Formats: sequence, C-alpha cells, structure tokens
Amino acid sequence: MEKHCYLDRRSKRFIEEKLIGDNFINFLYSRIREKSSTIFNAATSKTSTKLLKYFNYNKKLTRDKIVSYCKMMGIDMNEIYDDYTLYTTLQDIFERRIKYWEYRPMPDGEEIVVSPADAKMIPGSFKEESAIFIKDKFFILDDLLLKEKWVNRFVDGDFAVFRLTPEEYHYNHSPVSGKVIDIYEIEGAYHSCNPTATISIATPLSLNRRIVTIIDTDIDGGTKVGLVAFVEIVAMMIGDIKQVYSVERYDNPSPIKEGDFIKKGQPKSVYRPGSSTDVVIFERDRIVFDEDILAYSRKSDISSRYSTGFNIPLVEIKVRVREQVARRKI
Repeated sequence: MEKHCYLDRRSKRFIEEKLIGDNFINFLYSRIREKSSTIFNAATSKTSTKLLKYFNYNKKLTRDKIVSYCKMMGIDMNEIYDDYTLYTTLQDIFERRIKYWEYRPMPDGEEIVVSPADAKMIPGSFKEESAIFIKDKFFILDDLLLKEKWVNRFVDGDFAVFRLTPEEYHYNHSPVSGKVIDIYEIEGAYHSCNPTATISIATPLSLNRRIVTIIDTDIDGGTKVGLVAFVEIVAMMIGDIKQVYSVERYDNPSPIKEGDFIKKGQPKSVYRPGSSTDVVIFERDRIVFDEDILAYSRKSDISSRYSTGFNIPLVEIKVRVREQVARRKI
C-alpha cells in the first residue's frame, strides 16, 4: 500500500503518516464496496459509527493506560487544561481541552484568517484559472451546502480542507470574526476521512453528516473577507458535533445561533471523537493563502495518496489551530 506523507509546517519536514486502521479502511473501501454494497453501506452508517465509537472509545481504562496512550500518540500532556488524572476513557482524551491561549498563540491583525483546528490542510480554489484549482475532488459545492442562495455566493471562490486525525485536539475554533447569518445541519453518512477512502468514492465530504455555519465578516469587528462558510463534517466513529462557543477560554459554552457574533480563534464546537474534517469556503477574490502553504501543497515529488488518486500534486500541510493560514486580499 502506498505511503502517505504530509509536510509539518513548523519543522519543514515531510513525515510519513501512520494511518490508524489503514488496512481495514483499504479493505472496506475496495473489496467490500465492490462486492457488497449492503455491507459497505452498513459499515458507514450511523448505527455502525455508534458501535465502533462505544467499543473503541468508551471502555474504562486505568490511569497508567491513559498516560501511556497519550505518550504513544505524541500528545503533549503539558498542553492539557483539564486534570487528566480524572480521565477514564479514550473519549476523555479526544475531547480534551488545552491551554490554547498559551500553546496556540494567535497572530495579531484583523485581516488574518486562522486555522480552525489542529489538522492537515489542503488549499483549493473553484476558479479554473487558479493555480490551486481543484474540481469536484473532495466535495461538490452544491451538494456540500445544499442551499442555493449560499452556493451562488461561493461560486469561483477559494476553500481549504482540514483533516483532523484521532490524536489531534478535537475542538474547532472560528477561523474568522463575524456575525452568524445561518447555521443548519445536513444528515448524511459516516464515511472515513482516511485518504484512501477519500480517493475511493466520489466527493465523500458531500455525503457525510455535517453542520454548515455561514458567517458575515464584513461588519464592525469582523475579519472583512466577505461571507465565509464553515462546514464541520463527521466521519467514521464521530457520532456528534457539539456546538460549544465560548467568548473567553472555555467559559460558559453555549450553542451558537443566527445573529450571534463569533470571535476569531475562540472555541466553537467539538467532535466526539475519532477523525473528522473541516471545510472553510471563501467568496471569490477575498483572501490569499500563505505562500508557503501554496508552494508545499502542490509539490510533485512527495508521496501522497491524494496526488496518486486524483492525478494532480496534492500534499497536506500540518497546521495548528489559531495559526495564520491566509489573509484578506488587498
């Protein structure tokens, strides 16, 4: 099976990813899918996701095993905000809160767009003349958003896909500041976000259950990059996306609603637990991605399953939540 590499933005090193459950995902999205659509559909259903989540993440563990697992996954225990000695399950680890105000500092500047998560990122564009044009690979815009009035606003815009893996911090933070003008949930399947799964079925992110938040940033205190669609997408073993916006740290979390102002870099939601994906979509000619992200994401000499599967250079960049990834276009 081909290896899958990404660039760690901080170290500038290319790293081979050890994909969890890779053999199972490869089997599920090849042989089972080809030979039995019934079994395949069952495996990617809500019921199967709940069962997998229960057996993998809800088992009681000793304190030693909790600490051992954190070390094995490369989780920095110093970052954790909660008292991790009280953790009893893997779910507790995946829903951990961190001292992001210390360990994920956010750059100053109203015009800056930040990463919504600790994740592996790919920038893209709907514009055919763009050097980062990607058409209908990860999702189809119409299917992803469903509402025609929003689809029409993002035609020829830019977007970024952020893939969260199980060891990552699983809170999403707002990538921009602005007013929520719509938020809605779309039911769907629970396909894996493993790169093999992504290249094996057509536009998988358009098929999964997701929450869409439309943010108007062209207001006082906003990032002023037009409308932004922030799409939170479940995956296999992710049973829920809980909206838990906090103005200060993790204090007084509450679901956001239409009319709320949300501040860039603040916690917005949390996945429960496993792997998942965020997609952030911008209107045409309102932002520019950082140059290093653009350069590394289109390198052709790096082993990436996306590059092989889609037949175009596509390399993921590992970024951290609240880190700059783009800025307002002047």
